[in-house]
Amino acid sequence: MNLHEIIKFFETQFPTALQEEFDNCGLQVGNPEDEITGILLTLDVTPEVIKEAVTTNCNLIVSHHPVTLSGIKRMTGNSLPVQIFREAIRNEIAIYSVHTNIDNLKNGISGILAQKLGLINTKVLSPKKNLLLKLVTFVPLEFADKVRNALFEAGAGRIGNYSGCSYNIEGEGTFCGDDSTNPFVGKKGELHFEKEIRIETILPSFLQKQVLKALFDAHPYEEVAYDLYPLENQWDEAGIGIIGELAEIEKPEVFLKRLKEVTKAGVIRHSKISGHQLKKVAICGGSGSFLINDVIKAGADIFITGDIKYHQFFDVPNNVIISDIGHYESEQFFNEFLFDIISKNFPTFAVRISEINSNPIKYFS
Repeated sequence: MNLHEIIKFFETQFPTALQEEFDNCGLQVGNPEDEITGILLTLDVTPEVIKEAVTTNCNLIVSHHPVTLSGIKRMTGNSLPVQIFREAIRNEIAIYSVHTNIDNLKNGISGILAQKLGLINTKVLSPKKNLLLKLVTFVPLEFADKVRNALFEAGAGRIGNYSGCSYNIEGEGTFCGDDSTNPFVGKKGELHFEKEIRIETILPSFLQKQVLKALFDAHPYEEVAYDLYPLENQWDEAGIGIIGELAEIEKPEVFLKRLKEVTKAGVIRHSKISGHQLKKVAICGGSGSFLINDVIKAGADIFITGDIKYHQFFDVPNNVIISDIGHYESEQFFNEFLFDIISKNFPTFAVRISEINSNPIKYFS
């Protein structure tokens, strides 16, 4: 299988359009035309992971964290990113990163941990905005089903847990083609009246190209009339963090013990436990301190994330517990999540999880 085929699959599952502005998702190094012999999954790319890829005959490393967020202008010096890129190029190993584009999925990094903890009624904590478009098009009556279904298959018409969403109004369209046209109905040079269906549906902006292609391929007209409107609606299927509920109320001490067991965290740093019980849980894999105000507004009883600074523990009221389990610990299930997805879609392809623990933070006990 060529690398570009794998990249196409990844970008369908984890659109790079969902990454944050500061991020550097996608292909870090490699030739899209290369044939891939095996995939090695890792949270971080380190020199040890490069060696592991060589010894296991994996010429594609898929990581959560990019080798560098800012990019490299020169391959000089001996910084860690330069070392990694040099060794990858020398051994003809491609590196592809799936970072905030998977963080921003409802079932992404935060959603995985929510599932591990048994949360129910989950939703995105801080949904994305300005990512939705409304498509309006006009189709002759007998072709409405064909066009509508083509749009749905291309990814349009999804609202929450519902698919096939559209609004349809019957009306009458007019058009007059000049001498260079070949109209599907009517005659060139004559004003034609046609019974049509106005179809309205919704789509994420990153699917615009494929949805429009589906529209043009299915529509019978020589010239397809359509409108695209940007929407200010928030998109509840994408955004940072997850908030959900425990199936049963738990005491903070009981929940924190269970959290430590599930994540195998070396230590859990947390704010003061005031004695109230827990029902509503917020999670952000990685560095989630910027979401503290969202957590408070959402009415969460506890917030699980990593990289909380000292003074930020003062920023929460007594009825909210901040729980810092560590950056690596909160994202560690990335490997098994991606392993399952790749294995289900490419059952005969060689994919393995790195045996290297790339967590740079150690705990003395």
